[in-house]
Amino acid sequence: MKIFAIGMNYIQHNKELEGALFKPEEPVIFLKADSSLLKDRKPFFLPDHLGRIDYETELVVRICRVGKSISQQFAHRYYDAVTVGIDFTARDLQKKLRSEGKPWDLCKGFDGAAAIGEWVDKEKFLDIQGIHFHLDINGKTVQEGCTSDMLYKVDEIISYISKYYTLKTGDILYTGTPAGVGPVQIEDHLEGYIEDKKVLDFRVK
Repeated sequence: MKIFAIGMNYIQHNKELEGALFKPEEPVIFLKADSSLLKDRKPFFLPDHLGRIDYETELVVRICRVGKSISQQFAHRYYDAVTVGIDFTARDLQKKLRSEGKPWDLCKGFDGAAAIGEWVDKEKFLDIQGIHFHLDINGKTVQEGCTSDMLYKVDEIISYISKYYTLKTGDILYTGTPAGVGPVQIEDHLEGYIEDKKVLDFRVK
């Protein structure tokens, strides 16, 4: 199983991260280790050696068939379900790595850094690019997004990734975070929603 993720895919998040509104010339793709997957309501154990850890709430897509060099017009055939996930980011380490021109692996792929909720069949939605999602922490909504605001749409991303990697059944794709990211603390209770359906529920320890 491969865990793909895309960075800087919502323009307002790019502003809060970089201080400017911009669209990357190509999708910014990175991978997370399989040991970063956190599911089944298991707690996220806050690493005490990585500094500030931020939540980044994202729509996550599940790949359902093998594909290589997929045309964008057929990309919708290669995923069957969506959920909400958290792309945990070691923000202090990320800033250091970026300033040194190094990859993001350590700040994005550590154990537990890919929290994931319960899958929802994509057929329950009229349009993959019209899904609202949000994150509550301790009962308060802290981040909201809609897939219509993506700079690179789901089908575009799948087509792009498949030029470099063979997609396989069970691979998952984190599609980027909107504005509103922030730090988590021990004892925080995180709940993620697609529309009004809660699909993600876990605590920080």
